[in-house]
Amino acid sequence: MEDPVKHYLKRQFRRLASERPYQVAAASAAAFALAIGAGALAAGTDEAPTPAPPAAPVAEVSGYTATLRGEAPTSAPSSTPTSAAPSSAAPSSAPVTQAASDPDLKPEAPTSKVLPYDYQAQINFYYCGPAAVRNALSAAGIERTQDELAGPLGTDQFGTDSAEDTTRVLNAVVEGSPYQTRMIRAGAATPAQMDQLQADVVGAITDGRSVVVNVAGSATDTGGGWHSFPGGHYVAVVGYDDDGRLVQVADSANPAVASYWMTTIALANWAATRGYSA
Repeated sequence: MEDPVKHYLKRQFRRLASERPYQVAAASAAAFALAIGAGALAAGTDEAPTPAPPAAPVAEVSGYTATLRGEAPTSAPSSTPTSAAPSSAAPSSAPVTQAASDPDLKPEAPTSKVLPYDYQAQINFYYCGPAAVRNALSAAGIERTQDELAGPLGTDQFGTDSAEDTTRVLNAVVEGSPYQTRMIRAGAATPAQMDQLQADVVGAITDGRSVVVNVAGSATDTGGGWHSFPGGHYVAVVGYDDDGRLVQVADSANPAVASYWMTTIALANWAATRGYSA
């Protein structure tokens, strides 16, 4: 009888070894009891001994671990560090220009700009003031006759008094009253006044406005032309080049030389003892 029992037990243990881990836990106790019962039968006794409790609550078979007696499994911590995902996309690295963030900021002035204008020579010898203002307004698309401007300017046969008058009339016509008067009272312009004239010309022309300058004495243009008005004269500046170092002058005195270029330095000195509207 002993050999059949041993043979039976061997078959049962081989079957257990082939089961999955969760099946081993359920079958191990039954196999243990079966072995004890079979031994009792082989000895010829009717008494079955009380099975001893398992030595550990966990049975390991072929690298698998099964939990016994309803114990919760414990998972090993991962050795790979984790990081939280960002809550939002990373900010763009593209710079934001001040013009985009500030709608009132004016764009950068171009290196060169000339306004389209409708030239007209003065209709008499003392109408240089009305003619210069009229030519300046035409660059802004505003039409006025010299006679319409002469009265507000206070022009008579002695001419127009000062740049204060041209500023006042220009602001009465141009929306927003953007013009202001700059006086150069000494006999020659200072470097600061030259720089100021350059900045004023660039600012006005970029804004679509011509500048009116009250000059006196003589000046030479870039082509070598000589322009002399000892008693005073008015001209319109309708363009600039080289970041304002050169200016284009619209001169109503002689339609044969309607416009010419000169340096801003020369124009500033030409306006000495007088001034301009910009």
